[in-house]
Amino acid sequence: MNTKLQCVAISDTHGMYSNLEIPDGDVLIHAGDITRHGKLSELKDFNEWLGEQPHQHKIIIAGNHDWCFERQKEASLNILTNAVYLEDQSITIAGHKFYGSPWQPRFQNWAFNLTRGKEIQKKWDLISNDVDVLITHGPAFGLLDKIDSGENTGCENLLTKIEEIKPKVHICGHIHEGYGEVICKGIKFINASVTDERYKLTNAPIVFTVD
Repeated sequence: MNTKLQCVAISDTHGMYSNLEIPDGDVLIHAGDITRHGKLSELKDFNEWLGEQPHQHKIIIAGNHDWCFERQKEASLNILTNAVYLEDQSITIAGHKFYGSPWQPRFQNWAFNLTRGKEIQKKWDLISNDVDVLITHGPAFGLLDKIDSGENTGCENLLTKIEEIKPKVHICGHIHEGYGEVICKGIKFINASVTDERYKLTNAPIVFTVD
């Protein structure tokens, strides 16, 4: 039996999470770019902060700044004791399935970058059809993915997968200018980037419920 969950989404904190006012809830979700430089020392500080948060469940995925999860995964997982880390994996909470994946279309030489098309599609093929809340670092194409130039930068393959599996909620970050939420085809899309394009902490955590 599914239980209603209040969830709090944040992303792209880049080390500034302690300056946020985090609402209470059942699940705290961080959609990547926890760190600025991807160092284990940064992750250790973040884990300590997580331990102070009251949420019963905490879910984390990595972002393109979070090199430690790509290069030193075992050490990172040993440090991250106060949350569940999802990398092409899922966890079920109160009957709701949460799935997390850090990948995004290649841009310069960042962590968890894959080429658009067949390469990144292999990761989206791993997502099962029964996901309720999908968490990816990057946005889907055309949804909360527009940069200052007006260009849409999200992943076309991801959009196709989301339209296929129809999760209740899709959470992302990565494109700071895309912060906000929108409902499209019955799916709630959330870009939870708390920093703006100049890495200033300007945006509030986004609260939503899963029924």
